[in-house]
Amino acid sequence: MSDRDQIGQLEGRLSDRAVVTDPALLESYLHDEAEWAAYGKPVAVVRAGSTADVQETVRWALEHRVPVVPRGAGTGLSGGANALEGCVVISLEKLNQVLEVNPLERLAVVQPGVVNDDLRKTVATQGLWYPPDPASSPWSTIGGNVATNAGGVCCVKYGVTRDYVIGLEVVTGTGEVVRLGRRTAKGVAGLDLVGLFVGSEGTLGIVTEITVKLRPLPDPGRTVLGYFDGIVDAGVAVRDVAARGLTPSALELVDRTCLLAVDEMTHMGIASEANVVLIGKVDEPGEAGKRAAEEMVAAFEAGNATFVAETADPEEADAMMAARRLAYPAMERLGPLLTEDVCVPKEHVPEMLRRVERIAADSDITIATVAHAGDGNLHPLMITGRGDDEAKARAQAAFDRIIEEALDLGGTVTGEHGVGLLKMPGVARELGPEVLAMERAVKQALDPEGTFNPGKVF
Repeated sequence: MSDRDQIGQLEGRLSDRAVVTDPALLESYLHDEAEWAAYGKPVAVVRAGSTADVQETVRWALEHRVPVVPRGAGTGLSGGANALEGCVVISLEKLNQVLEVNPLERLAVVQPGVVNDDLRKTVATQGLWYPPDPASSPWSTIGGNVATNAGGVCCVKYGVTRDYVIGLEVVTGTGEVVRLGRRTAKGVAGLDLVGLFVGSEGTLGIVTEITVKLRPLPDPGRTVLGYFDGIVDAGVAVRDVAARGLTPSALELVDRTCLLAVDEMTHMGIASEANVVLIGKVDEPGEAGKRAAEEMVAAFEAGNATFVAETADPEEADAMMAARRLAYPAMERLGPLLTEDVCVPKEHVPEMLRRVERIAADSDITIATVAHAGDGNLHPLMITGRGDDEAKARAQAAFDRIIEEALDLGGTVTGEHGVGLLKMPGVARELGPEVLAMERAVKQALDPEGTFNPGKVF
């Protein structure tokens, strides 16, 4: 059977116009935001309109031994959603409905194509909150967040995606549809297969429905803004926040290179006042919140802040956090980015920032840094000119050195972006051969034909 006949057979099994083969349209599904990760050309993209479309595509792929790459919004930064040569990409963008919000049980049931911020806005109308909030929350989808176990700004206090997902509908590696997890507040029957799938990066099955826990909307809280001359000073302040026993609801770092890029894009004017900015938030109500903000001010001052201010004005706080969220898209305008995602113990944040500075100097490349600093999750961004292969090689070497330094400090190669393609050598060093063998055994058990996202993560 020819490729065209095989695709025609697939079209006949799916909803109308689900299969895309137009080369011009395929271009937008080739890769995610990890510009440096390899990708191939798919034979087709399936824009699934239902769980049945996903199931039929997987069954067709099993029959014809075609690899399958699941894809959400394509905002990933590790190459996890990159197409493979000859694969079928299953896009979940059309599965974008919030199916249920239950205020009594404090849960929501959503399809994987629901945008993170859209879910947050929907549940907020009922006084509820979905905490995981990657910086890409205005664009990234819940399905993609589940795939990478995404973190974000609030996760220093409230945890990552895995802490909120309690149930999944999944199309398996044998083409079956199964439900995992629960809707109850407690449940200990069997292995935690939900937790296993969250963070599996599309290698074990395709998630078609997600049940998440919700929390009551928090107090708007207070924001402490600190300006620093040096990034290591800001790291000292981050360490001191933890040493004082504070658990901020956010503690974000943005360096001068990122501030300049944001200013160029938005004309906010922040870079005229600071080399490095720390944005700290506390959300305890009343006097407890006031005391926590005062302690954070003291921690910033201990890090030699050149300016510290505390505000309870939500609009002012939102403007500063918006600048933080815009750091990555602002930097993309400057040239190809190679994005790190290491996480180190909080006590080592100053030292890790110092090492990144040294690596930038040794490599003679620009490394800008943003960070979910409160939980030690650093995002050094390596920038090169377009078409500068020699600089790109130096940046790749710097990328590898940053991973080595993070591991040396007891850290991990990824705090939230996932392994994908870019972090496979690093995760092999972090986990070691025995643990990798265990993970590959799980992959083999749940995806016996190796259909889902082959050649990635493991």
